Amino acid sequence: MSESKSHKTTANRIAEKYKTDYNTGKGADIKTSKIAVEVETENTVNDGFRQLRGHNKPVYIAGTNKAAVDKALEATKGTTVGVMDNQGKIVKKSTRKK
Repeated sequence: MSESKSHKTTANRIAEKYKTDYNTGKGADIKTSKIAVEVETENTVNDGFRQLRGHNKPVYIAGTNKAAVDKALEATKGTTVGVMDNQGKIVKKSTRKK
């Protein structure tokens, strides 16, 4: 499936905020030594969990819009996965430890 414009815009914005590059390959979209972020649309939120598996640091699903953020908040209840909005603002803090 081709990448949506909102996904690419959100990923680049968050990567810039964390002073890193957007990873277009396999794995999390944004990776630093401190966090991993997977950007998802409303229809792909559940795919984010697979991309974040194996990271031993705080992990986040970033929604491309309010509907995606709301769906991510629902999907991450009771998990260690946090949620960000499309500006990179943390809406739900990840409880995963380093």
